[in-house]
Amino acid sequence: MVAPTNIFLIGPMGAGKTTIGRKLASHLGLEFVDSDHEIESRTGVDIPFIFEKEGEAGFRRREKAIIDELSQRSRIVLATGGGAVLDADNRQALASRGFVVYLFATPQQQLARTRRSDNRPLLRGETDPRTVLERLFAQRDPLYREIADLVVLTDQRNTKSVVNEIQTALRNAPHAA
Repeated sequence: MVAPTNIFLIGPMGAGKTTIGRKLASHLGLEFVDSDHEIESRTGVDIPFIFEKEGEAGFRRREKAIIDELSQRSRIVLATGGGAVLDADNRQALASRGFVVYLFATPQQQLARTRRSDNRPLLRGETDPRTVLERLFAQRDPLYREIADLVVLTDQRNTKSVVNEIQTALRNAPHAA
């Protein structure tokens, strides 16, 4: 199989972008990069700290620069942050520079997967995380779908089955050659 030069994983928090991205990159012989991890590595602090000190707007500026840079690389699987699609320039860069896979997870599944995480700044201190996740889903789902070449449901699925579905789709993608 000849994979696209770049594969970009988008979707909400808890959809499995990092876990699936690592496994997919390994199977395809591509480099794996996580935009959030790259921001943390370069700043020396975690995402919640950036949100605390710079607000969401400050974080989004950093994210935009990282997405622009990383999406210009070749032969990568890139896991983006859940809110990366909020920026029109990010959506354009991702859509024009690679094969975009929307890892779809329902708010119920997201809640189950993020329940014990303290590294989710948009859920920190929330008394009703389900409502937050539902609001984010309603806002972002159309943006994910706008640029997705492939939508893959991740609810109640293991990593291997999701990776297999993506690989099958890549084999059949017209621009995979």
